[in-house]
Amino acid sequence: MREKKDILFFILGGFFISNALVAEFIGVKIFSLEKTIGILPFEINLFGIENLSFNFTAGVLLWPIVFVMTDIINEYFGKKGVRLISYTTAILIAYAYVMIYFSMNLAPSDFWIFRETSFGKINMDVAFNTIFSQGNWIIIGSLVAFLIGQIVDVTVFRYLRKITGSSKIWFRATGSTLVSQLIDSFVVLFIAFYIGSGWSFNQVIAIAIVNYIYKFFIAILMTPLLYLIHNMIDKFLGKELANQMVEEAMEK
Repeated sequence: MREKKDILFFILGGFFISNALVAEFIGVKIFSLEKTIGILPFEINLFGIENLSFNFTAGVLLWPIVFVMTDIINEYFGKKGVRLISYTTAILIAYAYVMIYFSMNLAPSDFWIFRETSFGKINMDVAFNTIFSQGNWIIIGSLVAFLIGQIVDVTVFRYLRKITGSSKIWFRATGSTLVSQLIDSFVVLFIAFYIGSGWSFNQVIAIAIVNYIYKFFIAILMTPLLYLIHNMIDKFLGKELANQMVEEAMEK
């Protein structure tokens, strides 16, 4: 019994941390959702900010999975389990950024600097540093938003769990994700760009709303995945152990 619990926590935690780390680093790429799916930009106007469209960091591909994993860990291991994974992840992300900073300051080998590609000659050292360098405020904003989002998610999840009991996992999981994503969208932009880059408050609010529209629909679409993972875990643990862990997580 103890072995199955440990294996489950190890797998969920490892997948959680991996997705969070990858999301941080692929987040340097900004993509157009409209162009990706082959439609014209929406050109939304909000709070005096014109021609807004659905442009996101590539990290939005993975953050919804992180929040689903948060709810799954919360369901079986409670607030204590989520906190352990969240704080560990934040420390590892910060550690990764420190290691990247040192790697950027290593002297490049001469033969590696320039590379001929189909797009012409590329300075690999400049490309490496450009891709992996992020402003300090972006890093701080991302980490703070991540931690606040996790705390809000687990709190709302547990509140809704008291209302729904063991039923309606979609309601507490999706509901907690929608609330935490709303706060996360605003916090990261406020710290990274309002404080760090001098954006206007209206610009932060407008872009946060556009980002949240995307996150709202993705959270809804992720509901079947939540049930799939939940069923897989119940089969792995067995119904009796699964129910016991869920009840213990709630009591804690």
